[in-house]
Amino acid sequence: MADTVADTRRLFTKPQNLSDAYGPPSNFLEIDVGSPETVGVGRGRFTTYEIRLKTNLPIFKLKESSVRRRYSDFEWLRGELERESKVVVPPLPGKALFRQLPFRGDDGIFDDSFIEERRQGLEQFLNKVAGHPLAQNERCLHMFLQDESVDKNYTPSKVRQA
Repeated sequence: MADTVADTRRLFTKPQNLSDAYGPPSNFLEIDVGSPETVGVGRGRFTTYEIRLKTNLPIFKLKESSVRRRYSDFEWLRGELERESKVVVPPLPGKALFRQLPFRGDDGIFDDSFIEERRQGLEQFLNKVAGHPLAQNERCLHMFLQDESVDKNYTPSKVRQA
């Protein structure tokens, strides 16, 4: 049997200059979920989260946007992506049914620590989903991230690159 020798020669690369090293990244997508606000009273009380997006990806019509969404909007997005795309959609942070029971010693789902924990989970969910190239083509994701309101009666479609 012949001995095989691994090729260990170095690849020749272009030297990096300062503008390459410290310039804007070639493609970026930053999504932050923050500024939770609880509104309403009684059974009509809910928390909304601000979703801030910055990107230079050509598939997004706006390079910067900010919208407010509630947990049920995230559930809608997840359901649409599962139904319409070929993407394995990650889970959302839980509904916390136990926290919704009456006569608890805290604020339940409106407790600051729970809201922060949920905010982090929603941010992780959105970054995973929006970072997937196939999900970036879905109209529901663009509407969720960049339109002022979510039209739940929209016609599912793919987004064409500008």
